[in-house]
Amino acid sequence: MKILAVDIGTGTQDIILLDTAGPVENSPKLVMPSATTIAAGRIRHATAAKSRVILTGVIQGGGPCAWALEDHLRAGLAAFATPEAATTFDDDLDAVAAMGVTFVSEDEARRAGGEQVVLRDLDLAAIRAALRAFDVDPEFDGFAVGCLDHGASPPGYSDRLFRFDHLRRVVAGDNDLLAFAYLPSEVPEYLTRARAVLRCIDVDAPTVFLDTGPAAALGALQDPTVAAEAEALVLNLGNMHALAFHLEGTRVVSLYEHHTGEMTDVMLEDFTRRLLSGSLLHQEVFESKGHGAFYAGQAPPEPHDDIPSPSSERVRVRGETVTAANLPASDRNPGPLLAVTGPQRARLRRTGLNAYFAAPHGDMMLSGAFGMLQAFAHRHPQHAAEIERTLSG
Repeated sequence: MKILAVDIGTGTQDIILLDTAGPVENSPKLVMPSATTIAAGRIRHATAAKSRVILTGVIQGGGPCAWALEDHLRAGLAAFATPEAATTFDDDLDAVAAMGVTFVSEDEARRAGGEQVVLRDLDLAAIRAALRAFDVDPEFDGFAVGCLDHGASPPGYSDRLFRFDHLRRVVAGDNDLLAFAYLPSEVPEYLTRARAVLRCIDVDAPTVFLDTGPAAALGALQDPTVAAEAEALVLNLGNMHALAFHLEGTRVVSLYEHHTGEMTDVMLEDFTRRLLSGSLLHQEVFESKGHGAFYAGQAPPEPHDDIPSPSSERVRVRGETVTAANLPASDRNPGPLLAVTGPQRARLRRTGLNAYFAAPHGDMMLSGAFGMLQAFAHRHPQHAAEIERTLSG
């Protein structure tokens, strides 16, 4: 059986074609620029050529492509978009029009002159072409795909809060990372980016969708060192988002989500420590441009004003007073194992946290894809034994 797993991030898309006929280490793997990075490059090419840009396709991840479009418009150059492609930049099309984008129909877009940029998070034609270039038969018996979806928030409601509401709702309803795994027919209407990704699949085959945050955590749990622990804090430091799960197995004790680029190293250490201690407040995460914090099965802690930062907190270690940032490695984060994954994981080396750098199946960049394969096995139990046998080696 051959299952294509694609973890769609902001900086990269991480791909494995799991072939259960052999060891997982022999399955073809790709770590390639993300769709939004590719689209951004094409928009910037149009800007450099002083050409207008025509955006078609479906809603995809924003970030780099949105920043490129803003720069293009600031340069006084024209941008046209079909309504569905335009929702990449804002769910409110009036807001997109206010940016200076002109809406066109699909027919008008095809006839227009300029830089044609097709927006889509999942480009199966490109993946097939890459596999064929190495004589790999691009036949897929199943799909496991994922992205981070803020969801289509109501007018005037924070998209950061709307996304975090979704995370809380899933955990409160069925407290297990695998509860984030959806069959295509189950994906909520408000997860518009996820639904667009699934529409890009052109083969009638078993499929599962899994949010990239829980996917990375599930993948990290496949590292033998992490798997041996009954309790762990898994921190996924992606290029755009940081998501921490305090876990007992796959059960969520607590979590926080933030934007990686908005967190200083001090904040990263402080928030991670205090998630474990139960003193991290949802409001302070949100007010620092993050999403929030959540404690499963209990009320959030009461606000207080005397929360020490890791750079100033003084603790006693074997009778000696030291700062938290200078703690010996063995004392830096007593309690559950702190396992880190994600392309920005090296930032943990600049903190006082004693982190284990998880590498499931020997490949950290595919943590999310491995988690998606586990979700596929969970939601398609007729294939579970075959997939689990391959992943277990």
